Amino acid sequence: MSTLSLDAEALYAELRTGVRGLLQPDALLVGVWSGGAWLAERLQADLGLPGAHGVISSALHRDDFGQRGMAAGVDATKLPFEIEGRHIVLVDDVLYTGRTIRAVINELFDFGRPASVTLAVLVDRGGRELPIQAAYAAARLALPASQRLSLARHDDGRLRFAVQTIEAGA
Repeated sequence: MSTLSLDAEALYAELRTGVRGLLQPDALLVGVWSGGAWLAERLQADLGLPGAHGVISSALHRDDFGQRGMAAGVDATKLPFEIEGRHIVLVDDVLYTGRTIRAVINELFDFGRPASVTLAVLVDRGGRELPIQAAYAAARLALPASQRLSLARHDDGRLRFAVQTIEAGA
């Protein structure tokens, strides 16, 4: 059995370079709760962008709401700027089926109609169920559906990945 080892900090450096290339003048960073929000926070600072980044939640627009229910309010959307007519760079940690991105785009449009939405992710793991594609992915890899790849953050802000095996029926 092989063990997957990904250097989240090295991939973050790649993501930072990729996002720099995607930014249009006056573009806004919006991170998907929670890993994408951590990435957007660091990108905002490391790229020297003015103002604050936004955080967006998929909770209110998920298509599996009946199964997952509503989580506590820690993942509420916070957009400290106007969305209408703005170029948005949406940042997430792991792109898998595309369903979370569909949900956050719906949430984003609840706040206005952006001029454009561009997606940048740390890892694209394939397995898409919807026609969602990242404009930039720091890494692309294939994982079995029984494995979950998630980003974690140390107390000092450093990033790491965790791979979990999902039990059948869980």
